[in-house]
Amino acid sequence: MACQEGEEHFLHSAAAMLDVEAQTLQSQIRHLTENRMLLMAGLMLADKTAGLDDQLKLAEDRIADLEARLSEAAGQGAGAVPEAVRDTMAEIAARAEAIARVVEEKAAG
Repeated sequence: MACQEGEEHFLHSAAAMLDVEAQTLQSQIRHLTENRMLLMAGLMLADKTAGLDDQLKLAEDRIADLEARLSEAAGQGAGAVPEAVRDTMAEIAARAEAIARVVEEKAAG
């Protein structure tokens, strides 16, 4: 495999992730051709990635909604941000950070 200079770690990480999925498949289904195993492993990784993308999109949408509500409240002269809004934003930020960590860990292998 070839890659751009400086991107070797991404290639190694992706290969390691694919290998984990392939090993899982191989332990469950003994008589898979290499092509089918790689295809199925790739599809499993794509499914996991799609799930993480969906979670991230929901978190981003929720943050945008809360930011809009916060701006609206600030525009109406409300002096302090309600505690419930601060708590919700802190929870969403923590969730987004956790999702980002999972994505980074999977990318790093």
